[in-house]
Amino acid sequence: MGGSDPLKNFIRVLLLAIIFFVIGIFFNIGQKDDLHSILIGNKEMSSYEGELQTNHVDEKKDSTKEVEGLAATIGKKEKEIKEIYGNPSRIDPSAYGYDWWIYNQKEDNYFQLAVEKGKVVSAYGIGDQVNIAPFKIGQSIDEIYSSLYAETSVDIEADGSNYRFELSEEDMNMRPLIELGDKYAQLYLDKFTGTLSSVRFLDDSTLLKHKPYELIYRGELMPEEVLSNEDWAKIEAGNKQQIFDITNIMRNRFNVDPLKWDEPTANVAYLHSQDMADANYFSHVSETKGDLADRLEVGHVTYHSAGENIAANYVDAIAVMEGWLNSKGHRDALLNEEFTYLGVGVYEKYYTQNFISK
Repeated sequence: MGGSDPLKNFIRVLLLAIIFFVIGIFFNIGQKDDLHSILIGNKEMSSYEGELQTNHVDEKKDSTKEVEGLAATIGKKEKEIKEIYGNPSRIDPSAYGYDWWIYNQKEDNYFQLAVEKGKVVSAYGIGDQVNIAPFKIGQSIDEIYSSLYAETSVDIEADGSNYRFELSEEDMNMRPLIELGDKYAQLYLDKFTGTLSSVRFLDDSTLLKHKPYELIYRGELMPEEVLSNEDWAKIEAGNKQQIFDITNIMRNRFNVDPLKWDEPTANVAYLHSQDMADANYFSHVSETKGDLADRLEVGHVTYHSAGENIAANYVDAIAVMEGWLNSKGHRDALLNEEFTYLGVGVYEKYYTQNFISK
């Protein structure tokens, strides 16, 4: 009789394994983003730790009100978009299966539309005059939270799988997610001014592709795009140009002169992004290439002062720019009045900004 216990235990474990296999298991996927900033030829920037306090309401506000402007473009076909906004200035491929239609004719009306299989799946607005209803660029965080409710978790069901995004306190302070009927608004908040910097509208499929927050899921993850070296080169070029565009929009917002493009500096930035990816490190100092001053010298870049922002593992150029804006050291470099030129280098999901003054 005593020999039956191991058999019972084996059967119990086997049954539990079968049950878990049938119903599925929840997994956690965390979003890890990295940022660093450094200056040379000027005082070193100190690190900053801060927290933005927001008013959390007890009752859920109505967030399903009728949308217009950029939010209303989600689901529209290419033909409708061209009838409303005309042709884009350029089209940048992304790492997520859609192409960004860039509308940058005017800084105060800058926006991007993500088009996949002939329809819009996401829209991003940062220009001061862009219609991002029910929000406004520069709107106070208190005003936003008084009329709409941001959940600390968002549930999505798709193709028989269940997904839950869990937002951390930092997410709620800087990039909350708000449901607007059948679409979502990812708000990028400027914690230093307490206002809305920009907004990204997107459908649930695109949100799941980005995985911008900690994700718990039961079932299967959406497959990631398989990208060739040629694909990545085109994506990197688009992200590079978007970072340059958005940098000057942010500088203009704070009454700082725009930066000019500097190709030799951009080459230095690209090589550093590539080196970090290839050597699997994240730092301003390379064991083989040296620090920023060393790399600028090898690149034959002359300057009076220089600064560098780096980032890794962000979704795209938009997320990187808003991340830099919300970090004291990066923000100081981004809005530094002494800098006159910028070079940007992107290699897959490694991003480098090199600022110089001549």
